[in-house]
Amino acid sequence: MLSSARRRLAAVAAATVLAALGTVPAAHADAPAAPRTPAVDLATNPGFEIPTLPLADWGSIPGWHCAAGEGAVTTAARTGGSALAVTPASADSTGQCTQTLAVRPGTTYTYRAWVHGSYAFIGATGTGHDVPPAWTASTGGGWQQLSTTFTTGANTTSVQLYVHGWYGQGPITVDDVDVTGDTPTPAYATWNAPTSDKVVFLTVDDGWFRTPEAAQLIADRKLPITAFPLPMPEGFEPDYFSRITAAPGSSIQDHTVSHRDLTTLSPAEQQAEICDARDAVAARYGTTPTILRPPYFTFDATTQQAAANCGIKYLLTATADFTSGAANVYHGGPLQPGDVIIMHFTDTLASDLQRALDAAREAGLTPAALGDYLH
Repeated sequence: MLSSARRRLAAVAAATVLAALGTVPAAHADAPAAPRTPAVDLATNPGFEIPTLPLADWGSIPGWHCAAGEGAVTTAARTGGSALAVTPASADSTGQCTQTLAVRPGTTYTYRAWVHGSYAFIGATGTGHDVPPAWTASTGGGWQQLSTTFTTGANTTSVQLYVHGWYGQGPITVDDVDVTGDTPTPAYATWNAPTSDKVVFLTVDDGWFRTPEAAQLIADRKLPITAFPLPMPEGFEPDYFSRITAAPGSSIQDHTVSHRDLTTLSPAEQQAEICDARDAVAARYGTTPTILRPPYFTFDATTQQAAANCGIKYLLTATADFTSGAANVYHGGPLQPGDVIIMHFTDTLASDLQRALDAAREAGLTPAALGDYLH
């Protein structure tokens, strides 16, 4: 059996032969393309022009996740001010960087990227079908566009895009990623979960204060909690959020990275905020959010599409606020079936939860699992 080093050497040799045979696209000048109707680019941060997000502690390149030390933003860009520099950290690494993209089942997508350097690869996994990568042995000192097409399986709702270099080879640079195909259906916006069942839903945002009293109350009552923590406080004490969502029907959902008003951001920034928060939850807890709580309850049609591109099905606000001593029911009167109660991880969360439970009981309602009603 070949050793790993010999297998890599054999692969490099095979790539060189293929290049000589002309099966690898030759590098070409960056000439202007013929005018055409532009398609929507579904990729997150496709030009690497968003180098960081405020408060972010999840990765250094929004939308993209690379092994430590193998991916960085560079100013040696094809267009704009930034590009992605990929450097394999060792002889056993390709320096792969990835991105998760929501897709429609049974749909064809085209993934393109401009690369600079030797042995650059792009492709997609989790498509439901085998997809060969697009690659080049050398871009000849210039930029070259790689392109691959994939069709998603009947049950495929997300794929993982990748770009990487090669074992024992030098760095490559990537810019102007372009993914085209049918966009997912925009996320549905709602302030409640309409039902005639006598239930309400408890939701808690942010995560800056993590009190043992609140965790104990939730555990003692086995309350189904839908938590919307930000990635930074989530990262300070990840086990806390596991504990307060341990009851059946609980979940951890998406609240963006930086808690900014999404309507003040560009479409690219909105998507990066939502997708990176999704990735933080998926990496830490092994579950993928499908609900977004937009900060300040503000959103627009761009937010709904950006959320859908991150795999989000619902944008959820609330019908009642019991944060920090409040008891505001926005539709007036007592709580009603299907109401969504918002609270925050503050130092008063335990007492806020108790007041919400008392108000629900007075209205003849009990807490229920939100995921059973929004699915």
